[in-house]
Amino acid sequence: MLVSRALAEVAAYITPGISTLFLDNIAETFIRDNRAIPAFKGYNGFPKTLCTSVNDEVVHGIPSDYSLREGDIVSIDCGVVLNGWYGDSAYTFAVGEVTPQVKDLLRYTRDSLEEGVKAAISGNRVGDISFAVQNKAESGGFSVVRELVGHGIGKKLHEPPEVPNFGRKGSGPKMGKGLVICIEPMINLGRKETRQMSDGWTIKTADGKPSAHFEYAVAVDRNRADVLTTFEFIEQVLNKM
Repeated sequence: MLVSRALAEVAAYITPGISTLFLDNIAETFIRDNRAIPAFKGYNGFPKTLCTSVNDEVVHGIPSDYSLREGDIVSIDCGVVLNGWYGDSAYTFAVGEVTPQVKDLLRYTRDSLEEGVKAAISGNRVGDISFAVQNKAESGGFSVVRELVGHGIGKKLHEPPEVPNFGRKGSGPKMGKGLVICIEPMINLGRKETRQMSDGWTIKTADGKPSAHFEYAVAVDRNRADVLTTFEFIEQVLNKM
């Protein structure tokens, strides 16, 4: 739950004029004050605590002096290590008032995550999650990023299996009780194609249209998944603003 609380800590500061680097500093201080370690900082050379991906940035945006503007959206992905175990979660925030189209993108991306969680049941296959996410996202006219996927998590940040956000029912590895995975739809307003920036990290949509990203860590169980991260703390903060 620490990663969920870290995102909630950041949520309180998301307003026009705040830089993504300021948000990163808030998150790092909070994580370290809670005797945990930022999981992303130094991971394969990544330089910061958060991934902050604004508008047409899909994922892996590097916090910078960029100041958020009215109408932006920003995906904030956060990872922590506590007592040797990894936590990972992401939430896409609206900065001030966004267009109705972008509101729909955020809603469908969030809903596609929830549909994926429903399929994370012992005896199902990874493709059942993938199909559920894709079906919901595309039902709203949005597209699913192909190059980036969810993943297992535990003593390492990324463990098998990969969890794509597109696919066929009944395909992929079978899931057993206790498997912990991150389900993280990355959904585009326009086309599904992406491109990598020269910083070696930031992934943007090829057509320059916005992208949204939400992520839970869940433990597979017999009748329903046990969601290990939560957006409840974030939404408590947002509802007060």
